[in-house]
Amino acid sequence: MFNLIVSTGVQSETSGTIAAGRVFEYTDDGLVAQFMPNGKLDLAAVVSLPTLFMQEGVSDEIAGIGWLSRVELQGKDYQLHFILDQAVPRLTNEIIRAMASELRMGDWEFSRNHWAIKNVDLFQLLYKQKMGERPVPRVFPLSRNPVNPKLISMMMPFESSSTETYRTVKTAIEGAGYECRRADDFWLHPHIMHDIIELISTSKVIICDLSGKNPNVFYEAGIAHTLGKEVILITQHDSDVPFDLSPLRYIPYLNNGEGRRDLASKIVDLLCTVVREWPR
Repeated sequence: MFNLIVSTGVQSETSGTIAAGRVFEYTDDGLVAQFMPNGKLDLAAVVSLPTLFMQEGVSDEIAGIGWLSRVELQGKDYQLHFILDQAVPRLTNEIIRAMASELRMGDWEFSRNHWAIKNVDLFQLLYKQKMGERPVPRVFPLSRNPVNPKLISMMMPFESSSTETYRTVKTAIEGAGYECRRADDFWLHPHIMHDIIELISTSKVIICDLSGKNPNVFYEAGIAHTLGKEVILITQHDSDVPFDLSPLRYIPYLNNGEGRRDLASKIVDLLCTVVREWPR
């Protein structure tokens, strides 16, 4: 998913404005409910998405791609602070219009200031169009296998204290007709890290258990975020969520029978939101 911000108020490479009344125009109702629950903008959620910044027009207007760093409501406008991704070449509105159908943009969106959210992998689309090159890791190879839309993976310590959590969540997910795995469920490569990368690369959603501040899980969460995966964070203790991840939403849980069952139920409900093709 990505934010689409079309605004004459974005005239610099670091800040701009958008009218609050134009937020989430041309946005599917399900995404509005997800990112503006009870009519209030979920700031932590929107800043976690990449953003396409544009001005109105269909020709040589320059557009950039980056990340919102801060959003503040001041009067009738949102003040936007952002960082443009220097690794992605600047685009023009003419180029973007040629990709409009793949970006799920309508013609009217090029001539109206608004903020929308589109359920499209922006970087994957740019990569296919050869407008942005993703870096190639030197430490491990990325999988060449396609994403399995029914595969959910869990990143957690391989410890007995995590086993029951994994079993409970796995049972709930597979009870809904889908697959749940973690890296010790299979052995494809001599090095376990290669199996972990294979699992992250081919999964639709990654669940990361931050309990215990396990450095391996933090590393795997970073890889999943970098690859543009949908990531669900869970933890037994709020204090185990590091500063860099604290702005993101996560699911706290108790590591007992009732707590694990409640966690599994919440994860399945959330999956029905982030994977829109799943049945509700």
